Amino acid sequence: MKILLTGANGYIGTRLLPVLLEQGHEVVCMVRDKRRFAEESDFDHQVRIITADLLQPETLKSIPADIDAVYYLVHSMSSGGSKFAEQEFESAMHFVKAIQKTTCRQLIYLTGIANDDHLSVHLTSRLTVEEELKKSGIAFTILRAAIIIGSGSASFEIIRDLAEKLPVMVAPKWVNTKCQPIAIRDVLGYLTGVLMNEKALNQIFDIGGPDILTYKEMILQYAVSRGLKRWILTVPVLTPRLSSLWLYLVTAVPYSLARSLVDSMKNEVICKNNLIKEVVPRTCFTYKKALKLAFEKIEQHSIVSSWKDALNRGYLDTSFMDQIKVPQNGTLEYKVKMPFERQPEEVFENIWSIGGTRGWYYADWLWNLRGFIDKLFGGVGTRRGRTSNTSIHAGDVIDFWRVLLADQQNSRLLLYAEMKVPGEAWLEFKVISFHGQSFLSQIATFRPSGLWGRIYWYSMYPFHFFLFKGMARQLTAYVKKTEV
Repeated sequence: MKILLTGANGYIGTRLLPVLLEQGHEVVCMVRDKRRFAEESDFDHQVRIITADLLQPETLKSIPADIDAVYYLVHSMSSGGSKFAEQEFESAMHFVKAIQKTTCRQLIYLTGIANDDHLSVHLTSRLTVEEELKKSGIAFTILRAAIIIGSGSASFEIIRDLAEKLPVMVAPKWVNTKCQPIAIRDVLGYLTGVLMNEKALNQIFDIGGPDILTYKEMILQYAVSRGLKRWILTVPVLTPRLSSLWLYLVTAVPYSLARSLVDSMKNEVICKNNLIKEVVPRTCFTYKKALKLAFEKIEQHSIVSSWKDALNRGYLDTSFMDQIKVPQNGTLEYKVKMPFERQPEEVFENIWSIGGTRGWYYADWLWNLRGFIDKLFGGVGTRRGRTSNTSIHAGDVIDFWRVLLADQQNSRLLLYAEMKVPGEAWLEFKVISFHGQSFLSQIATFRPSGLWGRIYWYSMYPFHFFLFKGMARQLTAYVKKTEV
């Protein structure tokens, strides 16, 4: 069967792709930038990648005409701004017009549970998209889910941040709202189970796990599972704006996503129908089991995808990969060239492990301070960490950097800053050899925006001298304990 997978770089799409391929399907992955798509070599012959932007209908001509089914896994929740609902509607409208020109026989859409009478802006937008997709004339299957629990999911990471960082929480009243969490494995099971299932055509299903819990209960159950004692005090005075700021400062989510989540948390997300059990029979994981499975993946360093790898600057900002060529004109640089006597691959392995739980090898407190300041000014901060401690791909997140290039063969790592700075910033690491001597090349490049950009750079110069020199020394000297 030939399947079109939209949102192939997203949290769900990245995990759904190998499942579909294992089932023998031919998959066409629709992405906005091929450079962000990490293909598995074993799947090369089964995957075709097309580039398209749903907000630019002329690009949708690349969609093959002979597809059998499509998964619509596109959303603009983290894009922020007042136009995200309009963007979602336009995207759906353009997609419907494009898909009507194909031989598609089923359109599968994963959305949120929307059973309340008074929905948040986000859930209302999702419902509007749902209605637009149903107008296509193609048999549809709508799966409505509550929060999804899995390694790297936004819901799981928020609960993890709250439970592990705050022994005592003064929380807004939305923590008493009920929801029905579902494990990512069950979501994938339902997504594949409804594919070309006659009983699923032109149907809407609520999907959820066996537990109905408040957000407070989920945080406390997480704490128990990790052997932590936590206390949560609820207050009724926190407005949605203050609640969003609280969530933004305490967790790794950007403010736009925090606001969307808080607005949606006033709505109970509980399954009102259980029809899916008759169409795709399965025993779903409990919340506690879903947590356990998520941590098994984390401990095995095998997180497949993470919400953090989505672009934080909004749906329209897809051009960051164009920064892969660091500009030479109008820029300021700080270079460190450090000779070393170790095996070059050992030094590059240190570079490959940078950020996240490993840290930056030198004066981590300064990096953390910079991340805290970034948070105060509305930036992403350093809490995002990295998806995997052992692998890096273009488009991944490393703290407040975005990976532009991760080239193990040529020993080069290029990062692009997503922190709040008056300009643009790159950080490049390379291991090079010259006349039989190995060197670590470390270059910080900054393209200032006006006078304030230059003032910022020169005010930070003493810190660069202290920080980058020390980091280069540690990168070339650090030896893992297992190597001793």
